[in-house]
Amino acid sequence: MSFCLIPDVILNRLTELTPELLKARGVSFLMMDFDNTIVPYTTDVPAEPMRAWLEQMKRSDIRLCVVSNSRRPRVVTFCRTYGLDCITHAKKPFQRGISECLTRFHLKPSQAALVGDQIYTDVLGANCAGLTSILVSAIDNHTIWLKLRHVAELPFIAWGKRRIRHEKH
Repeated sequence: MSFCLIPDVILNRLTELTPELLKARGVSFLMMDFDNTIVPYTTDVPAEPMRAWLEQMKRSDIRLCVVSNSRRPRVVTFCRTYGLDCITHAKKPFQRGISECLTRFHLKPSQAALVGDQIYTDVLGANCAGLTSILVSAIDNHTIWLKLRHVAELPFIAWGKRRIRHEKH
């Protein structure tokens, strides 16, 4: 597919993503980044709205899988606790984890979306794989490096918002 840093969808938080929005784009499978998308880097316990959202999504006909670059066992523990499929060591934006997910679940890229908080890993990885890319704001940019990364992403976020506005008209 193509090298593109502009997300297809931009939301403030993961809990704003609905099955209806995904279905309208032809998506039946959602790959989710873990750190700073579902929970902050510092915990594996979701806030109550996130826990409720996960339960709501599991009741819908959208299938879910965490696709994380993390090597930490807390991702696997979280997924076991909340009944989610999981792929770790994904190496996004490279295709290893995304391809593994597509193969494991017998998916075409057009059926899947990837949601995450980073342009340079999640959005780029999704776009290169031909998935719908969804950017959400990071739960907590708690280090200077995360804050600087966010500043470097601002132009792409602005272009994405402008493109999304034009698509609506």
